[in-house]
Parts: sequence; structure tokens; C-alpha cells
Amino acid sequence: MIVTHLNDLDDTERDIKSETWRSRRIVLGREGVGFSFHDTVIYAGTTSTFWYANHIEAVYCVGGEGELTNEETGETFPITDGTLYLLDKHEKHTVRAKTDLRMACTFNPPVTGREVHDENGVYPLITE
Repeated sequence: MIVTHLNDLDDTERDIKSETWRSRRIVLGREGVGFSFHDTVIYAGTTSTFWYANHIEAVYCVGGEGELTNEETGETFPITDGTLYLLDKHEKHTVRAKTDLRMACTFNPPVTGREVHDENGVYPLITE
């Protein structure tokens, strides 16, 4: 059993920050459970484009308001508390945060914590 409190991850190697978002990686590949789990905040007034070509991601909004655009189809969707989106086909997508968006995110395969978005917003596939 693993028990973790989110605040214990602050300013550790599991606390990844960028100009438009912050992601605290609660569960990583090293835990050996087949997925990773993150608490991510996308900052109000920002726009972030991502493309997880090597991972499936499920994102559940637990607070805030924003908009999701599927860059492949042009479709847009509102994001509010209770919205889930699943990137089951590795869709390139853009998130526009009207307020701080707090998201619970799961990745499969799990991330290791060493990934860095490349110029296309893609994480490389790194395994433990």
C-alpha cells in the first residue's frame, strides 16, 4: 500500500512546472502499477497544446472552467467540474483555461517523471 498527500510532492522531482501548467505526479511508472496519476493545474488565461502520441490519457476536471479543442477535427468542448475527456486515439488537443483548471490525469503507459514535451507537445516513450 502506498499513501501519499499531494502537498508532500511540492517542490520535489514529482512537481513539474511550466509557464502554463503545474503537474504533481502522484503515481509514476516506478510504482509498477501500469498507469501514472497526476494532479494538474492549467493556469487561468493560458493556452496549452498537447499531443500524447505514445500515451493514452484520461483527464477529469475537478474544478475550474475552460475549453478543449480537438486539433484534428476542430471540435471544441466546454470543460467544467465533472467533465472527462479521453484521448483514446492520441488526439492533438489544446486547452484554454478561463479560470485555473484542476485536472486529475491518468496515463497509460505510465510516465516516469523524466519526460519533457518536445516541440510538438509529445512526451517520448520512456519506460522504467
